[in-house]
Amino acid sequence: MNINNLFFNLHYCNLRQSNEPWKYSSKINRTIQHHELFFITEGRGYIIIEHKKYEAKEGMLFYFCPDVLHSIEADIEDPICFLSVHFSYASVGFSGDKWDIRNENEMLPLHPMQELKDYYQIDSIFKKLVQIWIAKLPGYEFITKSLLQQLLFEIFENVKTQNQNYSTSLKVEKIIEYMGQNISNRLTLTELSEMVQLSSTYLSRIFKETTGYSVIEFFNKMKVDKAKELIIEGDKKIKEVSQVLGFTDEFYFSRIFKKIEGISPLEFYSKNVHGV
Repeated sequence: MNINNLFFNLHYCNLRQSNEPWKYSSKINRTIQHHELFFITEGRGYIIIEHKKYEAKEGMLFYFCPDVLHSIEADIEDPICFLSVHFSYASVGFSGDKWDIRNENEMLPLHPMQELKDYYQIDSIFKKLVQIWIAKLPGYEFITKSLLQQLLFEIFENVKTQNQNYSTSLKVEKIIEYMGQNISNRLTLTELSEMVQLSSTYLSRIFKETTGYSVIEFFNKMKVDKAKELIIEGDKKIKEVSQVLGFTDEFYFSRIFKKIEGISPLEFYSKNVHGV
């Protein structure tokens, strides 16, 4: 799953604050037909997902998937307070001049339970998302969709930071920065691995986990993004653009461009520059 291509639709949001009575019976058993993020802000209790029981407390994020039986059990003395958002999503791609939309049934790359650390930003975005949904002022649907994407980004970053050595994350960022500075050159995996003192195999794995792309795919994507800029804003021919970006073979450059954009560089030029 490439999370960069996901488009989200909100069904509804919910919350329970500390000054509200617990609205349900002591235990709720349910399944849902969509996805839900359930974030504990206060209180205690238990969440059971497919017969696995978790002690729920502040800072825990639960992810409920479609058709998965789960239950929520609140502590009588200190019941759970929470924020939740219910949503569905589709995979949306754009190739050439055509949209490709597919319903996505896969789980998001999240565990059923995640105990978050340093979650101030997540808490802040989640509260804003729920508040705007409940207020339903003009434009709330567009705003909440944007906030859900921002929320998921912060969650993924938080989880990644916990599961991945911070110094390793910095090395991935260093490589991306180096790629940008050397966009006109040809880089090899071996060269990049030596630069950050990681094995090629390990670098390939953590780079894919971090960005969703292999090292070479990401660098080619950066080159194609730069190529589009040069084609639209510059006066260079396709062959010259390929040379500027370090491609010795114009036809290989065109194949890479078409693989990423869905159309050839010449077709891209015709659609965006011809007649201007």
